[in-house]
Amino acid sequence: MSKIPQFKSVQEMEVFWQKNSPLDFKDELEKMSDPIFVRKSAIEVPLQPQEMEVVKKIAEGQGLDDGELIRQWVLEKLQFV
Repeated sequence: MSKIPQFKSVQEMEVFWQKNSPLDFKDELEKMSDPIFVRKSAIEVPLQPQEMEVVKKIAEGQGLDDGELIRQWVLEKLQFV
């Protein structure tokens, strides 16, 4: 039986691997050819270069990539709709 749990989100997987070493599970790991989590759709957000730099700095300060930060902002706004 696998000691690696089934993850429901990327965030859940991230928390697990921040607390655990892949070396502790090397007998259970296998190379994946397909993505584990696939987003259903994507939206292009046109930003000026200086705007994108600010987004990247904020994201870096929060330990996120820029796309995940923008997604969080959108989800926060959608809570009020």
